[in-house]
Amino acid sequence: MKLVNPAEWQQFLLQFPESHILQTAQWGTLKEENGWTPYYVVGNDTGALILLKKIIFGFNLAYIPKGPLGENWQELWDYLDRFCKQHHVAFLKVEPDIWEKDQDTVVAKLAGFRKSPHCVQPRQTVVLSLLGEEEEWLQRMKQKTRYNIRLAQKKDVHIRRDDRVDVFNMLMHATGERDEFGIHADAYYRRAYDLFSKEDACALFTAYYRDEPLAGVMAFRRGKRAWYLYGASNEVERNRMPTYLVQWAAMQWAKQHACEEYDLWGIPDAPEDVLERDFTRRKDGLWGVYRFKRGFGGEIMRSMGAWDRVYNYPIYWAYLVYTRKNNS
Repeated sequence: MKLVNPAEWQQFLLQFPESHILQTAQWGTLKEENGWTPYYVVGNDTGALILLKKIIFGFNLAYIPKGPLGENWQELWDYLDRFCKQHHVAFLKVEPDIWEKDQDTVVAKLAGFRKSPHCVQPRQTVVLSLLGEEEEWLQRMKQKTRYNIRLAQKKDVHIRRDDRVDVFNMLMHATGERDEFGIHADAYYRRAYDLFSKEDACALFTAYYRDEPLAGVMAFRRGKRAWYLYGASNEVERNRMPTYLVQWAAMQWAKQHACEEYDLWGIPDAPEDVLERDFTRRKDGLWGVYRFKRGFGGEIMRSMGAWDRVYNYPIYWAYLVYTRKNNS
C-alpha cells in the first residue's frame, strides 16, 4: 500500500468506473478546502480516499466516504491501523457504497469494526430508474408529479443550463431561510461546480419564468449513476411548479450521458410505512423533501450505513455524545 497524489488517484479510479463520486479526487479537493485533509491510498486490488478532520484534544477523525474500492479490504485496514496511529486518529469511520440488502457480501470484510449510530451521508434515499423512454419514466411517477411536470411546461417555465452559480446561491439562501436548515457558504457551491463541471461530471439547471429564476438543481454523474446533491427554490411563481421541471431536465441530462440511475440523495431514515403515514404532517429535517421526492416513483434504498474502527474509546464516546446532542 502507498499514498499517491490526486492525479495518480484519478488514474487508479479508471479501474473502478462505477465507483461513487464521493471517492473522486475532485471530492477530496472540495473537502480539503472546507476543513478536511484528503489522503489517497492505493494497494494491489484496493484503495480509498480517506478524509481526516480534527475533532478534540488533538485527535482526528478519519473517514472513508462511499468506499473503499476493490476487494482486498484487509490489506487496507492493516495499512490504516498504522496510518491512523501516526496521525493521532481516534477512530476510522467507513460508509461503504453498498445497499443494506447487499451487505452480507461485505460484512465479513469489516471485522474489527462496530456498527455506528452516526452516519455522515444520508442513509436512505430514493433511486430513480432511467431505463426506457421518457414516457416510461413518467408512467413510473405518481400522477400528481406527472401533472406538475407538464403544468410547468404549459405555464411557460423554461430551463437554462449555464454556470450561474451566483443565481443558484441566491435560491439556496431563500431555501435555507424558508425551510430553516443550514446551507454551505456560497464559495462551496461555486467550487463544487467548478471542480466537477470541467469533465462534464456536474451540470447546473435553473428554472425561469420570463427572466425570474425560480428553482435550481446541481446534479453530478459518474459511470452509470447520477446524483441530485443540491437543489434550491424561492417563493416566486411556485404555482408554476418549477421544481418538477428542473428535476426533469437533470434526469434528461443524466440519461444523455448513459446513466441508468438517478439518486435523489436523502430522505428520512424510517420504514416505508412510517414514511407514508407521516409525510403529510411532518416538515422537519428530510421530511420536508420526502413528499416531493416520493412523487418521482423511484425505489426507496437504504445503505448499510457507517462502521467505526475505534482506536481511542474515550474520545469516540465523547464524539458520539456530541453528535447525538447536535442531531436531536
